[in-house]
Order: sequence, then C-alpha cells, then structure tokens
Amino acid sequence: MRAALWLLALFGIAAAVALFAGNNQGTITVFWPPWRVDLSLNLVLLLLTGAFALLHFALRGLSALFSLPKQARQWRTQQKERALHAALLDALSQLLAGRFSRARRSALAALAQERTFAALEGHLPHAQQVRVLSHLLAAESAQALQDRPAREAHLQQALNESAVQGVMGSPETREGVQLRAARWSLDDRDAPAALARLEDLPQGAQRRTLALRLRLKAARLDRRTLEALETARLLAKHRAFSDAAARSIVRGLATELLSGAHDPTQLLRAWAKLETAEREMPEVAIHAAQRLVALDGDLALARAWLLPAWESMVAHPNSLSEALRIKLALALDAGLDSVDAEWLARIEAAQLSNPRDPYLQYLAGMACMKRQLWGKSQQLLTQAGLALQKGDLHRRVWQALAQLAEARDDFEEASAAWKRAARDDSI
Repeated sequence: MRAALWLLALFGIAAAVALFAGNNQGTITVFWPPWRVDLSLNLVLLLLTGAFALLHFALRGLSALFSLPKQARQWRTQQKERALHAALLDALSQLLAGRFSRARRSALAALAQERTFAALEGHLPHAQQVRVLSHLLAAESAQALQDRPAREAHLQQALNESAVQGVMGSPETREGVQLRAARWSLDDRDAPAALARLEDLPQGAQRRTLALRLRLKAARLDRRTLEALETARLLAKHRAFSDAAARSIVRGLATELLSGAHDPTQLLRAWAKLETAEREMPEVAIHAAQRLVALDGDLALARAWLLPAWESMVAHPNSLSEALRIKLALALDAGLDSVDAEWLARIEAAQLSNPRDPYLQYLAGMACMKRQLWGKSQQLLTQAGLALQKGDLHRRVWQALAQLAEARDDFEEASAAWKRAARDDSI
C-alpha cells in the first residue's frame, strides 16, 4: 500500500513539473557588458539545482576527509575497549570453568589494558567497575589457588577502588566485594572476620538473603547460638528455605541454645528468648524439660513445658515419632514423685482412652507404683513390657517389675525381671 502511494505521488510530481516546464515561456536575461545572455527559466532552475547538489556533496566530502583522524581514534579506542571487555569476560569464563591460573592472568591482563587505555585514550565511563571486577576475579582465583597474600592484596585494591564515589560508581559493587570477602573468611573457618565483614555492610544490605545466609553460617561456626537463631528466623520469614528445612534449622538452634544453659536460671532465660511457635515444638519442649530435670529445676514447670507435646500425642498418637514419645514418657517419669492430681488425671484419662498404647501404660503403671497401687501398677507395667521394644523404656519397665516383685518377696519373679532388664543393658 505504501509503495502504491509513493508511485501515485511521483506521478503527481511528474505531471506538475511537466505542466510547469512545458508551458513555461519565462526567460532570464543576464547583462554582462558588453554581452547580454538570455536564458530560459527552466535552464536556470536546473543549473541552480545542480549547483546546490554539487556544493552539498563537495562539503560532505570535505567533512568526511577532515573527520578521518577522529574516526581513526574512535576505531582504535573501540578496539582497545573490546579487547578490555574480552579479557574480563575470558577471566570470568575461565573462573567458572575451574581454570583459576588462566582466570587470574586474564583478570590481570584486563587491568593492564585498562591502565593503558586510561593513559593513552582518556577515561572509560565505567572504568571503576571494570577495575573492581577485575581485582575481584583475580582475588577469587587466588582464593581457589590458596594464595591468601595475593587474595588479600587484590581484595584491598577492590575495596579501595569501590570506595571512590565516581559518577558511574555503584554501591552494589562494593557490597558484592564485601560479601565475597565474608565468604572467603568462612572458607578459612574465620567466623569473627566474616561477621566483621558483614557488619561493615549497609543496614539494608545486611538483611538480604545472601548476607543472612552467610551470617547464619558464621554465627553457627562461632557458636553464637542466639544470633544464629535470630538470623534463621529472618531467613524463614524471607522464605529462604523450605518450610521443613526452616523448621529443622530453627529447632536445632533452639535445642542448642537450651543445651548451653548450665543452671535453671540460665535455662529459664534461654526459654524466654524462644518464640511461642518454637516452644510448642515437641522436640524443643521435651529437650527443655529434660534439661530442667537434669539441672534440678522446678518439676512442675517442666511438666508445664511438656503440656503442648502431651496434648498433641494424646489427640494424635501418630503426630510424634516413636523416639519422641519415648523421650516424652521418660521426661514425665522423672517428675512423677511430685506430680499433682491434675497430671495424674491426665495420664489416667489418656491411658483409658487408648488402653493399648505401651507408653501410656508405662506412665500410668509408674504413677500407680508411686502411689503404692501395686496390683494395678504390675498389670499396666507387664502389658507395657510385653509391647515395648528393646531400649531404655523397656529396661525401666522390667526394673520396676523387679522392684514390685521384691516388695512382694517373690524373689524368683524378681530375679527373672532383673535378668530381662540386664539383657537390655548388655545390648
């Protein structure tokens, strides 16, 4: 359609020119004494047009001729800039391919070409970033080659270059250098240095996922459990891990924080620093109760910590693994001497609602034994001993049955029960 319109326009122009030139009788007379020259108007117009075209092309030719030196300089600059970028890209490619010596040589070549370019041709707009990245690639290669002096030298040069606030300067470039430095410190197992590098970052950069991951590793390496736990919470909120992984990491750190307490007061402070969701984790609650019992703390408080895990086990028996159910039973058994009527009612109600559960049979049997209900205790513990597998709980059952038999002066049955308990000890 556009070609047809152009064709019609050309036809129109040709027709207009033909109408104007064909019937144009005008003349132009030029007096140049002693001559007189008569020219037709059409010829004059044609000559003027030709003269204008000739002058235009002559001026363009002169302009092109005089611009040749400038174009030559631009071409040389472009070739040097391409060589600089090619060396930088080659350093990155060699580094990714694991050819660290070649990567360092290419990075050093890029630095040399940048210096030559700056000395001969002027300033490259993004020269600062090129220098920083070249030093960073050289430092990364030196780190892979275990050349720590070279790494530190290039790292310091990269930090110095990135500290200059140029027109094209980018704060992300310096932050990237600092993050890589923190990673190298972690590789060297130098957690304090890694944390110091991370502290030098701006406040916003410290809350990025990569920085938080590095902080978590450094804090765990330096045994700063509380700081590691707080960092893990932030990572979980940022969804840096899957739900299962985040729960596992937080659970492990919370357990480690509780394990670091060496008296009931420290344990209470550590428990207070946990969030509600963390306190309700069965693994954390059971471990905290066991630590409190081991430190001769308040047994009533330990049972209060165990209440959410107990309610979860009673309502959904399969919600806790067998190992956790054993730990829960042992934690509650440690405080049965001082258990109150409310907990006795809970244990009895849970055992009646699920009479075949060996763990509830064990707890109910031990509670009856503490209350000198010998017959019911023996019945429940015998059922639990037959249902439980080999392990600590199974051994405790037969030890209790042996004590009950001795209390009845039934030494033969007591001997058999002690043998069953001793068989578990030898496994």
